[in-house]
Amino acid sequence: QVRLLESGGASVEAGGSLRLSCSISGDTDTTYSMGWVRQVPGQERKGVAAIDGDGSISYTSSVNDRFIIYKDNDKNILYLQMNSLKPEDTGMYYCAAEAKSYVDRPNFYGRGVLGEPSYWGQGTQVTVSS
Repeated sequence: QVRLLESGGASVEAGGSLRLSCSISGDTDTTYSMGWVRQVPGQERKGVAAIDGDGSISYTSSVNDRFIIYKDNDKNILYLQMNSLKPEDTGMYYCAAEAKSYVDRPNFYGRGVLGEPSYWGQGTQVTVSS
């Protein structure tokens, strides 16, 4: 299994940028598919961006062309570069991983869930003010 620790969340004004980081420790030899999930109080978690075990990348449509997900395999860190931030990007951002070669995109983007077993960080808060 892996342990995930997010950082980089902050309060920013609309139009600003942030880079979230997710440090990965534990069993880093296994190939994991990973992603970032956003949760707003009172709402379901929703997938934001994912990177499959083979490196394939996907995004929810609302962040296309603004967010970039990438992974530094040497440092075992997953990143989410967030540009042109909007108030609707506000939420708690969780880093998540599952030991499968690909993310089930309908479930990930529709319900913010991964297959089992899955691993989650504690979250980092992003607040975007207008």
